[in-house]
Amino acid sequence: MSLKKLIALIPARSGSERIKNKNLIKINGKTLLKISIENAVKSKIFEKIIVSTDSKKYARLSKSYGAEVPFLRPKRFSGSTSPDYDWVSYTLNKLNLVNLGFTHFFILRPTNPFRTYKTILKAWNIFKKNPKCESLRAIEDCKQHPYKMWIKKKQFIKPLFNKTFLKQPAYNTQFKTLPKIYIQNASLEISKLNVLKKYKSITGKKIIPFKTERKEGFDINYVEDVILAKKINKKNK
Repeated sequence: MSLKKLIALIPARSGSERIKNKNLIKINGKTLLKISIENAVKSKIFEKIIVSTDSKKYARLSKSYGAEVPFLRPKRFSGSTSPDYDWVSYTLNKLNLVNLGFTHFFILRPTNPFRTYKTILKAWNIFKKNPKCESLRAIEDCKQHPYKMWIKKKQFIKPLFNKTFLKQPAYNTQFKTLPKIYIQNASLEISKLNVLKKYKSITGKKIIPFKTERKEGFDINYVEDVILAKKINKKNK
């Protein structure tokens, strides 16, 4: 079996719009940024743990938590609409990882405070058992179905997907008869390094699922999520 060299990428831009300095929110006395870095370190599978940030403050803190910040992320890759591919490819190319023998990268988003090192190891073991896959994506059950979603156009609405099931529009079909669906979450992502060049994508085409359990897929996006995360943490103490 060929040797695999892994790098963890932790994105931490400073311009969060819904919650100011979201990555510095504290859960159980630790910032979200510190929680992600510490669990990456505890997993003991990464040769490098890199924080991608546009903030000097975040960079300083990340280094004190045990990560590397070899350079700051350019502002053009740090906006609220910047695709993941842009900052990931910029970071990995600048680090020259292919020539250094790295084979896989993980994305560990700080907005998930309940992804432990055990979650990281569990996902990596699943990935290793599927040699033909190009990437792994964390998913969970979805309570809403896209076939029952609508787009508003002026005074009327139209179905998001114009599908038919059992000879009737999907939006009129019983939920149980529709295909089982899942939604991605913020737990983690794993990809082979070569997918970036091959597909201009961070996932490629052969994607395997990592179905998270309970709070493993928790994601902080709103103030309400922070309150809930603190309640969950307090309950599990």
